Amino acid sequence: MAQKEAKARIKINKLLEEAGWILLENGKQKANVTFENHMTITEEFMDSLGENFEKTKSGFADYILLDEKGFPAIVLEAKSEEKNPLVGKEQARKYAKSQHCRFAILSNGNLHYMWDIENGSPYIISKFPEPDSINEFSKFKPNKEKLVKEIVADDYIAISQKPNYAKVAEYKKLETRKDFCIKNKLRFLRPYQKRAVHSIQKAVDNGKSRFLFEMATGTGKTLTAAAVIKLFLKTGNASRVLFLVDRLELEEQAKKAFVDYLKNDYSTAVYKENRDDWNKAEIVVTTVQSLLFNNKYQRIFKPTDFDLVISDEAHRSIGGNARALFEFFVGYKLGLTATPKDYLRKFDQKQSKSKDPRELERRLLLDTYNTFGCESGEPTFRYSLLDGVRDADGPFLINPYIIDARTEITTQLLSEEGYAAMDYSENGEDEENTYFKRDFEKKFFSEDTNRVFCQTFLENALKDPISNEIGKTICFAVSQNHAAKLTQLLNIMADKVWPGKYKSDFAVQVTSYISDAKQYTINFTNNNLMGSANFEDWYKTSKARVCVTVGMMTTGYDCPDILNLCLMRPIFSPTDFIQIKGRGTRKNTFNEDITDNKLREEIEIHEKKTFKLFDFFANCEYFEEEFDYDQVLKLPVKTSDQKKDYEGGTPTAPEFETFEKDAVESLKEQKVGYDGMKIDRMFFEKFEDTVKDDEFISDQVKEENWDAVIDYINREIMDKPAEYFNLLKLRKSINADRRISLKEILQYIFGFIPKFKSKYELLDEEFQKMMTLYPNEEDVNYNAIRYFFSSYIVDGKVRDIIENKKFGELNFNPSFTIEDYKAIPKKWRVIIPEYVKDYVSLNQFMN
Repeated sequence: MAQKEAKARIKINKLLEEAGWILLENGKQKANVTFENHMTITEEFMDSLGENFEKTKSGFADYILLDEKGFPAIVLEAKSEEKNPLVGKEQARKYAKSQHCRFAILSNGNLHYMWDIENGSPYIISKFPEPDSINEFSKFKPNKEKLVKEIVADDYIAISQKPNYAKVAEYKKLETRKDFCIKNKLRFLRPYQKRAVHSIQKAVDNGKSRFLFEMATGTGKTLTAAAVIKLFLKTGNASRVLFLVDRLELEEQAKKAFVDYLKNDYSTAVYKENRDDWNKAEIVVTTVQSLLFNNKYQRIFKPTDFDLVISDEAHRSIGGNARALFEFFVGYKLGLTATPKDYLRKFDQKQSKSKDPRELERRLLLDTYNTFGCESGEPTFRYSLLDGVRDADGPFLINPYIIDARTEITTQLLSEEGYAAMDYSENGEDEENTYFKRDFEKKFFSEDTNRVFCQTFLENALKDPISNEIGKTICFAVSQNHAAKLTQLLNIMADKVWPGKYKSDFAVQVTSYISDAKQYTINFTNNNLMGSANFEDWYKTSKARVCVTVGMMTTGYDCPDILNLCLMRPIFSPTDFIQIKGRGTRKNTFNEDITDNKLREEIEIHEKKTFKLFDFFANCEYFEEEFDYDQVLKLPVKTSDQKKDYEGGTPTAPEFETFEKDAVESLKEQKVGYDGMKIDRMFFEKFEDTVKDDEFISDQVKEENWDAVIDYINREIMDKPAEYFNLLKLRKSINADRRISLKEILQYIFGFIPKFKSKYELLDEEFQKMMTLYPNEEDVNYNAIRYFFSSYIVDGKVRDIIENKKFGELNFNPSFTIEDYKAIPKKWRVIIPEYVKDYVSLNQFMN
């Protein structure tokens, strides 16, 4: 124990010295660190602490970090290595208050927390603050009350764009209002975007300093973020904001958006373009990668430079080493993500070393929720694709038509037997090998199959409603080499259909091989990729109709007039599938790109009502029918060469090329309706519609007369032809891991609860309730207590053993063993069974 205490002290001393603190006077510099009761630190005193680091005659050996005037500024509560620093939280609070310190550090030498005791909770830091930063820390005095009371209406951004917009005659007149708003690019918050901002105000009021928005692609996360930024800057709760993205192309996109929305109130800068004067801007945009290189962020920034840090696509931009960058800054933190955690539930820690990409996604999302203070699994605000499609104020998003197109070869690749082909072995003899969908364009390729892909797309693609040419399209290829092939094929075919019209600019490869790829994505959005106005001079639309990419245009790319998406590759990750599908879900009015004002008024309004998702590898079927969200996929491990092909290095040549002819074997078109795809659907919507349409139920729900509602449903709706609704079916459709009550189902349908809590979320809630009745104790194994609590509730066999004192059976019980029981403090062996008997309903935890 003494060795661990001494190691912790050595590490803490070193960290203090590295941050510039002076522990021992050296004749030139005066020490600015003391111990409790302002005891001067000497070498003899430091050596004496090696035997018993935490205990001294006067109590605990807390460090006190002094400001430039010698007054206590930060209390450092130190613990030995085997203890979580948070166990010293209340000690630190008590001592900090006695010393009139606003700040505390909790550390065991390996893990460190910084705590602004007046605002929020402790948060992890990667290194200790420097002495010069104390003044900066103290300057930050958030006004929570002002933030909470700030009125955020639908014109919150529009007022920043044009403060007097509501007084302009063009806006006052209903017949000219829309054109006025378009001309001035005025942006108004949608109802759900306002709710998102209001959720932060509520969270701050409840003492939170970290927030997470889970919003589907196309719901305007950047506009919502702009409203949050304005809220914090305007109310003085932030003086500067850092907006982190994970891709270069998103950097410029974010800057442009913030300039459009907030330029009259605040300035925006991209760090790499303003290296010398970035601090003159209130909003700084940068990629995570540019700051991580050689730990650049530690050299150019202070932890107090940004009072609000926003992480776009949070589960990507704070993963791995980026966590240190994110945690480096103090203040409020907001994460944005379009990936629902529901799709990656039940992460198994035992599988953490798996190379399955879904396991990585699970870890990232789990980590993301913990990072943003959402350990319960419930984000600060959630708005899904189906919410956007069904919103009564909308719809704000659209569902696709699925074009399931399989060739003769891909049908075999998708089958259990695979595609059998004759290869030439090294000894010159023929041998038969079998290939599967994962092998396409990696181990073998078929030129004819690629040709069929392209031809099928051209013959069935949605057309632009104004120009009647192929609608704007993104094709997703297996690799950069595959993207080059598809681009060439599409251009050759387009020239045959429209001779001399596109001149090899119909399709453009947009991958990291292409030097102007980033600009290509921007030009495609702005309708000037390789030129514009192909068929009509008065209609601005991109000359290039198809962008062929691998991964550049998946995350965060905004191009609302996309009409076709082509999956010319197999997809195994639900995150990738959701992101790719999201490129088409945005609404669009094509008439806005008519440059002739008179013609714009005369031509019929053409709204984007759907888009086509061409699926050549049964990806939709896989995620609809085959994909098990709770099982680990056994994917082949990529070789280093294959990784290069995916990530931008030299492409590898496939092992085998087939020259067999290929043709479309099946072509099915299916509209994704109101129910959405299975990947978007979680509940029994027909039942939802039935109860919502019933006048009696609606009236009783308003009064929260649940008993009357449940009785009525059991009599009038359950087990009636033709649907035969019953509770068992409803529970199955919810796919819950516990027994959901009819009352819970109704509360969800009518918006009284945001989601169905999982068994483990309920267990955690019940455990926290129990713990509020008992004081925290040091040196108690709370993990063992929590495990006993959970096992006793969910496992009837464990309950039977404990209740009947058949402890010998624990030697053979696989889930809760005798060792687990011995790890529990004796008094808790009595407390937990009694508490569960008196306070916990076991029925809700049953399957």
